[in-house]
Amino acid sequence: MPTFTIAVIPGDGVGIEVVAEGRRVLEALARRERGLRFRFATFGWGSAYYKKHGRMMPADGLDTLRKFDAIYLGAVGDPKVPDHVTLHGLLFPIRQSFDQYVNVRPAVLYAGVPTPLANKAPGSIDMLVIRENTEGEYADVGGRLIRGTEAEVAIQANVFTRHGTERIIRFAFEQARARRKHLTSVTKSNALAHSMVFWDDVFREVARDYPDVQTSSMLVDAAGMSFVRRPETFDVVVASNLFGDILTDLSAAVVGGMGLAPAANLNPTRKFPSMFEPVHGSAPDIAGKGIVNPIAAILTAGMMLDFLGAKRAAAQIRRAVAAVLAEGKVRTPDLGGRSKTKEVTAAVLENL
Repeated sequence: MPTFTIAVIPGDGVGIEVVAEGRRVLEALARRERGLRFRFATFGWGSAYYKKHGRMMPADGLDTLRKFDAIYLGAVGDPKVPDHVTLHGLLFPIRQSFDQYVNVRPAVLYAGVPTPLANKAPGSIDMLVIRENTEGEYADVGGRLIRGTEAEVAIQANVFTRHGTERIIRFAFEQARARRKHLTSVTKSNALAHSMVFWDDVFREVARDYPDVQTSSMLVDAAGMSFVRRPETFDVVVASNLFGDILTDLSAAVVGGMGLAPAANLNPTRKFPSMFEPVHGSAPDIAGKGIVNPIAAILTAGMMLDFLGAKRAAAQIRRAVAAVLAEGKVRTPDLGGRSKTKEVTAAVLENL
């Protein structure tokens, strides 16, 4: 197995803390697994970099990242920097320039984890949300005209191409085929008569190539209700950039919170590096207190290993996390405990 080169971008707030813990787990695995080696390079890009240089990363940042096998990101966001600056200055350029058109966000209810839903057994919720990640509602097409006047106009256009829509739906079908063979497409085609009806048409066309996969289509408001009322009925879900973004925050909430939610931004062709980041943000209210839950970042590291081909090591991470959560002795405050971040990581390391 080759040495994997990993670009580490801790980012802001708790991102700095959780990436450090995820790296501890990766380094421990490298010591145990024959042939598993990493070479890390850390880049201090993010809001602090923006305050000094007026940009979230250097002008040649993308060229620098291009040579790595993967990117491991903590979080970006700072109360003193507008959110659209942080997203469009770092996250979106990486996702779009490296054609990371697949965003994968699993939601699993682990044993020992409290859920706000009644009568949900461990393992009963196990869904995989596949979100289109480079176009749709986040394509950044539009602008503002005649600013500061009563006639000011803001225009934001959605962009759905056949190429982009078909490839994300086809990816989702492949995931469903490898799981429980059910795929739900989420749109809002009753109101968005062009983009979402187009999505529905492409979904039906692609479905013909997967007769072994059962399909259903839902409006996003109905899907949101079902994520709460009967999340156990979902297997794989495919949605546009905006709808997938919103639904995955909800799916994380029903399985214990954002501290347990990993994510991956994939370029399945591997022409460019993929990026792996926990779903949670920079959480400035708890940054530096040593109490952030590192499990999302650790599971994210596992997703990175899986994609890179180190599947046995990735499985070890999932088993170790499941064991720690089931035991219930070490919990950060978001799960109702009093443990510190490093204590959770230590428990995971003990269970590897």
